[in-house]
Amino acid sequence: MIQLFHVSKYYDRRPALHDINLQIKKGEFVLLMGPSGAGKTTLLKLLFCADQPDEGQILVQNRNVARLRPRDLPHLRRTMGFVFQDFKLLPKKNVFENVALPLMVQGMSAFDTRRKVGEALKAVGVEHRQHSRPPSLSAGEQQRVCIARGIVNGPMILLADEPTGNMDPDLSSEIIELFKTINARGTTVMIATHNRQVVNQVHRRVVTLNQGRLVSDEGSGE
Repeated sequence: MIQLFHVSKYYDRRPALHDINLQIKKGEFVLLMGPSGAGKTTLLKLLFCADQPDEGQILVQNRNVARLRPRDLPHLRRTMGFVFQDFKLLPKKNVFENVALPLMVQGMSAFDTRRKVGEALKAVGVEHRQHSRPPSLSAGEQQRVCIARGIVNGPMILLADEPTGNMDPDLSSEIIELFKTINARGTTVMIATHNRQVVNQVHRRVVTLNQGRLVSDEGSGE
């Protein structure tokens, strides 16, 4: 599903990632751990094709992302979802419109868009807020909307960058349970976090970065 071979990424000649080798199988739930500045967000951006590695190769669904033509990137991204820590919801559009954006970009019909958005909102428990605008939602509701936007395409891979970073323990637990449910339906999930509570709740594979290096990989079964 995802393979990294000797991947390095530099910013201003400083290594954000250094010689990363990693394989993630279809249907896995992987926690990407590490302190701030460890390289977690950089790794997720590379997987989502929002940036390119300076060294090494990345294969996502058996496709070398560095060799993809720009016009092919949107097609690959449609098989992935991304959940941001800071939500990135459009404040002047309501919940339905925010979740529908990925489908509108694809040119999906209005009928199919309504159906898919409705299913995604129901899956995360905020279908009753579809006409509300993000500023009127709680932090937990906004994150649920972000998850709905991430899964509305029915992605094979769901990436999340510190999705519980600004939440209290109870709310964090609810959000992680959502990811576990999504994973149980067959979606490969990778969550970047520094929260040990998440590790204790999930009990799955934990990949740890520190200063851009992969320092441990626990629970992979390999």
